[in-house]
Amino acid sequence: MNRSLLAGAAIAAVLASAVVGYRIGTGQWPSITAVSVVPAPPSSVTANRTVLYWKHPDGTAEYAPTATKAADGRDFLPVYGDEEKGFGGNPTPSQHAKSDRKPLYYRNPMGLPDTSPVPKKDWMGMDYIPVYEGEVEGGTTVKVSLDKVQRAGVRTEEARMVAFARPVHAPGIAKPDERTLRVITLRADAFIETLYVNEKGRHVKAGEPLFRVYSPDFLRALVEAKSSAIAGVIGAEQKLKILGIPPEVIAEAKRSKEIAPSFDYSSPASGIVMEKLVVEGMMIRMGEPLYRLVDLSSIWVIASVAEQDLGEIKIGDPAKVRFKALPADTFDGKVIFILHELDKDTRTASVRIEVKNPDHRIKHEMYADVEIDAGAGEMPHLAVPAQAVIDSGDRQVVLVARGEGRFEPRAVRIGRQGGRMIEITDGLKAGESVVTSANFLIDAESNLKAALAAFTVDAPQPMPDASEEPAR
Repeated sequence: MNRSLLAGAAIAAVLASAVVGYRIGTGQWPSITAVSVVPAPPSSVTANRTVLYWKHPDGTAEYAPTATKAADGRDFLPVYGDEEKGFGGNPTPSQHAKSDRKPLYYRNPMGLPDTSPVPKKDWMGMDYIPVYEGEVEGGTTVKVSLDKVQRAGVRTEEARMVAFARPVHAPGIAKPDERTLRVITLRADAFIETLYVNEKGRHVKAGEPLFRVYSPDFLRALVEAKSSAIAGVIGAEQKLKILGIPPEVIAEAKRSKEIAPSFDYSSPASGIVMEKLVVEGMMIRMGEPLYRLVDLSSIWVIASVAEQDLGEIKIGDPAKVRFKALPADTFDGKVIFILHELDKDTRTASVRIEVKNPDHRIKHEMYADVEIDAGAGEMPHLAVPAQAVIDSGDRQVVLVARGEGRFEPRAVRIGRQGGRMIEITDGLKAGESVVTSANFLIDAESNLKAALAAFTVDAPQPMPDASEEPAR
């Protein structure tokens, strides 16, 4: 127990007995014998020690700048300045031992695979780095001082199975769904007596009258069919269907005693009138188009996808579509077709996306921004954050954290990239931790050199002859 606490307890006991004597005695305060209390010297050896950081109680490569707890509730362990090289405090025995040891050899400061038995400089004048016994743990694994790990800002993340769904962005334009296009024509020469639908853009429903028509061929066929029906001749009604006379007109001709010379022609489908090519009183030749209808409840968005992204897209991939005219809304779509040729000038392919349009807000020829979720629904693949891969151009390396400040550079093979993750096809297993960030990782070429220089030492090369003089 702390001596200061013992002294405080003694004083409290004396005061308590004095109060009791006053109350049960003569009412006078008793004389109190002075108690000499010696202040305790500073008791904690850690009073002047500085905590650098906290480490995981299991010794894994997890560190924290402040006191925290592990996932299982245990406290992180403090690491003091006098326990790590380069900070204040008395040097530890290990530091004394290291300073007294002779370097095994000297390695290239830029991580190149060459060593020297004696101190020397490289071609840029940089000193070779001494390597002591205990730093190299065999192969390419190296143990690094934990204070160096902390100061370098090292972060790690586990390799895990990820379903890649890389977003592919492309411009698009709204087009009519060609499967719903209808052209209204007559199968005989005729005259348009009355035009009921006389404007472009009007929405018509199936069975709604479009115009009233008179045709000698239609009238002749109706009379023949009625006569044949009275005489019991079979086959005359089939001719009416071939001529395209609406079913309700045929039924009316059968019921009535007399046949009207003209009749109303109804729309065979619902849709918007995209084109009107007829006027009232006009004579129409057989086969001439009168109207062009299209159903707008579903539209197509034709996205122009760059050639390098085309291989990632397949039919069925989901897509998000945002129209410039409707910036606050996002429409869900699906890839339904990929055209079989590229535009030779723009090197893009047309990808057809179906989008529902029940309220007809999307208009044809609207410009759109398309985001296709390429690879959605595929099986997951092993992946790491993209910044964990050190790419020198001819090889790719990751730094695997082995715990307790140990790191191993490992060659890997990479696959495709999706978002912040990159696929690892060989060289790594799920659950292994890799270094994802450190302040000395700058660009692809220097990544490899700096990382290997800081964390790795290749197996020593054959030592030069001892008589060789160090480079000056």
